[in-house]
Amino acid sequence: MKNFNLSESAFTKYLFFTGKGGVGKTSVACATATGLADQGKKILLISTDPASNLQDVFAQKLNGQGTSIAQVPGLTVVNLDPEQEAAAYRERVISPFRGMLPDSVLQNMEEQLSGSCTVEIAAFNAFSDFLTDGSKRAEYDHIIFDTAPTGHTLRMLQLPSAWSTFISESTHGASCLGQLSGLEERKDIYKGAVQTLTDSNSTRLILVSRPETSALNEAARSSRELQLLGIHNQILIINGVLQQWQDEDKVSTEIHEKQQSALQNIPVEIAGYPAFIVPLRSYNLSDVTNIRRLLHEDEVDLIENYEPIRKEKGLEHLIDDLFTSGKRVIFTMGKGGVGKTTLATDIALGLSSRGAKVHLTTTDPANHLNYDLAIRAGISVSRIDEAVELEKYKNEVRSKAPANMRDEDKAYIEEDLRSPCTQEIAVFKAFAEIVDKAGDEIVVIDTAPTGHTLLLLDSTQSYHREVERTQGIPDSVSRLLPRLRDPDETEVVIVTLPEATPVWEAERLQADLKRAGILNKWWVVNACLSMVNTVNPFLRSKAQGEIAWIDKVRELSDENTALIEWKNI
Repeated sequence: MKNFNLSESAFTKYLFFTGKGGVGKTSVACATATGLADQGKKILLISTDPASNLQDVFAQKLNGQGTSIAQVPGLTVVNLDPEQEAAAYRERVISPFRGMLPDSVLQNMEEQLSGSCTVEIAAFNAFSDFLTDGSKRAEYDHIIFDTAPTGHTLRMLQLPSAWSTFISESTHGASCLGQLSGLEERKDIYKGAVQTLTDSNSTRLILVSRPETSALNEAARSSRELQLLGIHNQILIINGVLQQWQDEDKVSTEIHEKQQSALQNIPVEIAGYPAFIVPLRSYNLSDVTNIRRLLHEDEVDLIENYEPIRKEKGLEHLIDDLFTSGKRVIFTMGKGGVGKTTLATDIALGLSSRGAKVHLTTTDPANHLNYDLAIRAGISVSRIDEAVELEKYKNEVRSKAPANMRDEDKAYIEEDLRSPCTQEIAVFKAFAEIVDKAGDEIVVIDTAPTGHTLLLLDSTQSYHREVERTQGIPDSVSRLLPRLRDPDETEVVIVTLPEATPVWEAERLQADLKRAGILNKWWVVNACLSMVNTVNPFLRSKAQGEIAWIDKVRELSDENTALIEWKNI
């Protein structure tokens, strides 16, 4: 398997980088964009990821229109902020009615446009504009999309078909979203976006993975779903392959053997694609200089007097504090790929071993919870299945309809239930019902990657109103927001890795939670290579680079940081 080399790769006009959270999509997308620009090409790089860190990498303030990068002539970067796009979208919908309708009606419209589905639609509107803009196509040699984690990406790519079907069948307007008169006039734009996405001569989908079994399985799942959408022009990039290993070093040997085993057992669904590797680097990809180096070189700093760092606090300290403080709702949150799922399971097991009654659940569509381990420990487990919850919600709404309802009104309800935002409401209700279990047991929730998590939490009040409109507010929903904002009852454990990007993302997550009135005390720095003994110069250099980020987390958490060493699992 050859290294990913820009000079040896044939690129289409549109390039989409996607993959499981934490595999390095942004780093590889940025390196590709920068490398192509350095070859003299005009490049447009667009992030549709709600947890994007492009502004950190390029050390410039970015916006949703496009910013020329001073250090990379020829490169323009667009950072689509989903919340800003949603606000602008709401205003475009509501502004024609100002002065024409009563304030109470306008307020109701705004409330119906405050849910996470509106954010999805607004982001897709901006996304589709770049994808179908003829002037952009003519101006740039390549247009590169650094897309969101797998589940979010697939949802975004499915939206054109979903909305096209919904619009063509609609006779009453998009009722669950308010008066979205702008949807109908964008049918041709959505259609053009679908055609471009499925045109192999125009678009290439780049699946980014890591040399790990779970990440490769996730890439295979994504590949299958993308093919069902008609997107067949795919290649595979495996990021983070250790090439500098030594037989006499136990740690590097374990890493190498584990990676090679995963690479030799690539799922059959993606085994036939052109595949390339990006070597593991000893430096943080936190600036343009290192982004430029990513696809080319690695200079290792020799560290003579290496000693693993000692942890002052570990996972046991965190679990003891959660238990003695009487927390009832515990979230693990963080950027995809940082180990939230494993940590949620470990916390649940730890609390159970201390005598607590525990319920473990996930809202992450890409979760891999170890149910058997938890069940054997006497822990009740659950997973919010979107398809199941959607059908359950639809049936509940239908059951509320009067027997003598007119056919026209029934059609209105069915149209409402076909809209994409109905699924968001159904999942939210299920989430509220699980959190409500905290009355008689501790609920540990393995949540989705950062952006989706915040959309779910931020939508609490708007969904109160949406659910009330259709069938009344359940008690579980009414109790949810006060519970989440009660620091005596709820703890958000922020999980990160000792690297630049995950720490930056975690810091932004902490700020977003504060704005939502949700506080957190504990942070976990997972998979610390700096805590294990190694004689490999490459790994020593990488471990040394972790220390600054561990210190940063200690500062952000007011020393409430649990360190977990790297393990070969």
